[in-house]
Amino acid sequence: MSVTYLEAIRAAQEKALADDPNVFLYGQDIGRFGGAFKATKNLSEKFPGRVIDAPISEDAMVGLAVGAALEGMKPVVEMQFADFSTVGLNQMLNHAATTYWRTGKPCPMVLRLPSGGTPGSGPFHSQSMETIYSHYPGLVVMTPATVEDAYTMLLEAIGMQDPVVFCEHKLLYYHLKADSLPGEALPSFRARIARPGRDITCVAYSAMVHEALAAAEELEEEGYQVEVVDLRTVKPLDTDTLLGSVARTGRLLVVGESWPWGGASAEVVARVAAEGFELLDAPPKRLNAKDTPIPYHPNLWAAHRPTAVRIAAGLREVLRY
Repeated sequence: MSVTYLEAIRAAQEKALADDPNVFLYGQDIGRFGGAFKATKNLSEKFPGRVIDAPISEDAMVGLAVGAALEGMKPVVEMQFADFSTVGLNQMLNHAATTYWRTGKPCPMVLRLPSGGTPGSGPFHSQSMETIYSHYPGLVVMTPATVEDAYTMLLEAIGMQDPVVFCEHKLLYYHLKADSLPGEALPSFRARIARPGRDITCVAYSAMVHEALAAAEELEEEGYQVEVVDLRTVKPLDTDTLLGSVARTGRLLVVGESWPWGGASAEVVARVAAEGFELLDAPPKRLNAKDTPIPYHPNLWAAHRPTAVRIAAGLREVLRY
């Protein structure tokens, strides 16, 4: 029986609740209703008093979680949509991220962000927030692209002593499947070579990994071998794997669903240019969403984000140099 990306997230939370009495889940309508996407379905019945409905105040939700973490609990906060987490930025950036540095006390909490766009979701339910959180020291930012990583990385996040922002892509919830849950996890904070190649490196994360893999398949028909690197975690960034890949290929395209100004894609290009300039045979290129609010109409949304077609075009541009 197959397991979906969403089911892996639910299973990880169930295991964490069963293994550690200090873990609790907190979010809007996550109790009997099971959450906006059913990531906590049936968990309130299995763990009474530990799957708690929150008020419609993201600021209060994150603030409560910070306080609970400082008292030795391990809260897992579910935002209904990543976009709404902006209301709780003060608590996350000025308190959770800085507490250890100010007081020496860890703040072990997880902020789950249903991230990224889906057709018809529009500007308030489609944003990719990893860029904002990655800018601030003291936070770990995870962006799982596979069912296996959704499960193992969420368990890893819950077990950490640092505050973790866990960006799970809504487009993968129901459509991405694996045969079973993994027995072992990949090494922490290490990127993954999702597809080996020799001609160009394509770095991506979250749902963009699958678009990059589709583009790589297209270019294989033209005789090119594209190496696809899945970042898995954008903060911290696995620079060694990135430089190792570029050393093999000499060319680089970085893909991100977030907007082009700053962000993980810009950081990858900056690091490769600064630490591996001599490895490059062509200028590195990045590909992001259009620099506009995210449109509602499915056709406009498809034109707004990087797709396999746009990624393939970007790869060809770097390869022609």
